[in-house]
Amino acid sequence: MDVGGRRPEISLPDASTESIGEVRPRLRTMSLRMTRTPLQNRVDPWGRLVSVAARGTLIGNRGILHDGDGRIVRPWKGKAWIACALQWKDRQRSPFTPGTWTELFFLDEATAFAAGHRPCKLCRRARHLEFKQAWLVANRELVAGADPSIAEIDRLLHDERALRGGGKRTFRTAVAGLPDGTFIEHGGRALMRWNGRFLEWSFDGYRTADACFDARQPVTVLTPPSVVRMYASGFRPGVHATAASDSADPRIGIDVRQRG
Repeated sequence: MDVGGRRPEISLPDASTESIGEVRPRLRTMSLRMTRTPLQNRVDPWGRLVSVAARGTLIGNRGILHDGDGRIVRPWKGKAWIACALQWKDRQRSPFTPGTWTELFFLDEATAFAAGHRPCKLCRRARHLEFKQAWLVANRELVAGADPSIAEIDRLLHDERALRGGGKRTFRTAVAGLPDGTFIEHGGRALMRWNGRFLEWSFDGYRTADACFDARQPVTVLTPPSVVRMYASGFRPGVHATAASDSADPRIGIDVRQRG
């Protein structure tokens, strides 16, 4: 399965009946035809769908978001926003097939959580159960009963992540005490706190950032508040390898300085 975009159908020239001079121009023409604009299905920490060439490590589902021409026509359809494994059993999909759910892609699990997605209970069942248990421990006061349905958690997450009309719901809080895995917005960039530092996010991974915060400085948080509380209770999201390698270098990241 080509998860990055649509795979064009091509017919190779028959070299037995064509001269080399005739074959080469046709190969160049086919190479140009195979250059396609990436599908609008990469998800950033704001939950926006963007057309970029970068691949992801998880696939997401918000329902059918595209039309018959492969264009995104809505930001979501339904409140069950899930993050799935790229491969599960022997199932294969052709992206943006008409009439079936729209394939979305995330850099990593932390990005998926920031956008408002949670683990799929089918293809990532063990992680789904870990998430549900940790979420309930951190947010017991938000739900009724000892074992609420995942649909109830999806409803609460939807209220935290989405504005009517398709915008991103955020909240403000002091930077001090934000747990690892939390995303904030700073100067139009998405920064993730990891191992006590903030790293700058991109579709290709994390990199060195250059900024400084006062510990009491209020910041705009992208990760839904119930997920932030879940992180604070000890749950750690999966992160891209670039975050793990960067966080080991004391020169990298954004300092949060205690003052006064």
